[in-house]
Order: sequence, then structure tokens, then C-alpha cells
Amino acid sequence: MRRLNRKKALNFVKELDAFPKVPESYVETTASGGTVSVLAFTAMALLAFFEFFVYRDTWMKYEYEVDKDFTSKLRINIDITVAMRCQFVGADVLDLAETMVASDGLQYEPVIFELSPQQRTHDTCTGTYYTTSNKNRANIVVISNGVCRFPFTSCREDDPTQPLNACRIHGHLYVTKVAGNFHITVGKAIPHPRGHAHLAALVSHETYNFSHRIDHLSFGEEIPGILNPLDGTEKVSADHNQMFQYFITIVPTKLQTYKVSADTHQYSVTERERVINHAVGSHGVSGIFMKYDISSLMVKVTEQHMPFWQFLVRLCGIIGGIFSTTGMLHGLVGFCVDVVCCRFKLGVYKPKSMSVFDGHVNSRSPLLSENAEH
Repeated sequence: MRRLNRKKALNFVKELDAFPKVPESYVETTASGGTVSVLAFTAMALLAFFEFFVYRDTWMKYEYEVDKDFTSKLRINIDITVAMRCQFVGADVLDLAETMVASDGLQYEPVIFELSPQQRTHDTCTGTYYTTSNKNRANIVVISNGVCRFPFTSCREDDPTQPLNACRIHGHLYVTKVAGNFHITVGKAIPHPRGHAHLAALVSHETYNFSHRIDHLSFGEEIPGILNPLDGTEKVSADHNQMFQYFITIVPTKLQTYKVSADTHQYSVTERERVINHAVGSHGVSGIFMKYDISSLMVKVTEQHMPFWQFLVRLCGIIGGIFSTTGMLHGLVGFCVDVVCCRFKLGVYKPKSMSVFDGHVNSRSPLLSENAEH
């Protein structure tokens, strides 16, 4: 009874076979079929090889949402060298509410403004990402893996025999997430009921020189390897009374990759510079002004990878598609060749000379002419 049930089950499974086997005696191999098979297998191997590299590759997915974090502080990372002595310049931040932000996190270090060969090489490497003629810049989203070393200060080397004619202002500040103005101008900043002021009366106009080099400027958490728009920027003042302005738009960004996970801020910047001359109507204060504004939208950057199941589906599609397509093309070409050969009686369709000998078909020369002579 069990054997009968097993036999029925086996017969039922055989009836479900979607891949019936053809006896080898019914299969005919041809040179054209072999050629098509070789081409098909070659195409399968190449496409499968390239598909593997696509599977290994990753890409960045960008999503946008409203930034709901209003209570946290925004960190500003600064490393700027100004071609003036430290006792003549002051740096601070004034936000939109005319509130002066404490600048205790900034350090003033006397340095040499001219670059050493090693520093100049690094500065040139950094500057290749941006052209100085381009007034609109934005963050490079892809993490840099080049030969440049970050931050720039790791390459700093000053000659002790030269006079320290510049001031390096570096450190970080924490500000509220509202628009503000970070500026470097003549004199130290002092509190004022209507904002703030700088003690610039004791500094001679002949000593004004706001040529500067921005070694690093970023917002939020510092991520090694990311190149910011103003990193490596160098400006040389053509006049003592010159104003440099940078209009910065900050976008909160959440970065999630397989190597880095951080909350940072991207930014784009527009530059402007002009000479202060009250006689011709160009009013203002000489110095370096960075006016920043924070976007209400947040960008989520996520590094994604192709799932393994999707790789298998694409691989099966490549193999099955090529196999089916080449089979149909081979059958279509064979059909067309048969039609043409049949129409013009070529190849196997070409008629052969026939003769009758002793009532049988014989392919030899006919013998009727020999019998006729006798």
C-alpha cells in the first residue's frame, strides 16, 4: 500500500516537471548554434562580472525634513590667519538679537603670514577643489581621501628668525541657532548697551591689513576628511581700508555612512569685497565679516548598498535574459535563412540530377542513351 502511494506521488511530481528532458538522439548540434552559445556565455560572464562591481559600489541617499532642534547650540570651528598683530585685532560673534556671544573659546597666536614650501603645497592642494574666481561655493559631500592632510594646522611650521607679523585666530564658539555675524576687525571687542564696540581709536590706519587666509571654517561636529568651501581660501588686501564679506547659508546635516556617523552642518557661501571710502559713498568698517543664516530644513545623507537578494535577482535576469534572447535570435535567423534558401533553391534546397536504372533511382550517369544505340 505504501509503495502504491509513493508511486502515485512520484507520478504526480513528474507531471509537474516544467523542464522536460529531451533524449540526446533527438538533439541536433550545429556550428551556428555553437557559435551563438559561445557568444551568449561570453556576454553572460562579462555582464555578471560588471554587475558584481555594481553590487560592491555604494551611493548616497538624500532626504529632507524640517529641523525641529531649536534648543541645541551651534558650534563654529574657526582657524583664520590675519596679516595684523594680535593686539590690533579682535574677533567675536553678534547674533540676530544683537546679543554678543562670548568668545572665550578663541585663541590668538602670533605667527608668520607667509607660507613655507610645505604649507604652500598643502594650500595649493586644498585650493584645487575650488577656483578663487568662483564667488559661490558649496560643500563637497563626498569625503575626501586625497593626499591633503586635514586640518591645515598640522602642516604649520614657522621660522623663528622671522618677525611674527600675523595673528592666527583659532578655536570654537557655541552660538544659538539663529542668524548671526562673526567678524574680525580692528581693536578688541567690548560690551555695549546697544550691542558691542571695538577699541580701534588707538590703532593707526597705516597698520590696517586684512589680508587673511582661512585655514578652516566649519559648523557643527568636525569630521576629518570633509573639505569645506572656505578651507584654504586666501585673500590679499589691495588697500588698508578694505572689507571682506562672506554670506553663508548653513544647512543642518545628518551623515550616516559605514565609516562615519555624525551630526554636522553643510554650508554654501557667497563672497564680496570692497574698499571703504566714505568720500565716494562706500561706507562701512574695515575687516572680515562672515554673516551666516541657518536653514530650517535638515538634510539626511545615508550611504546605501545594494541588497544581496537584489544582486541575485539582477544576476538571474542577466543570465535568463541573454539565454532567451540569443535563442530567439538564433531561431529567427535560422528561419529567415531557410526561407531565403527555399525561395532561391540554395543549399539543401538545391535540386539534384536524378536518373532511373532498373526501376530504382540512381544518382549515376543515365544508361538510356547506351540502350538506344543498340
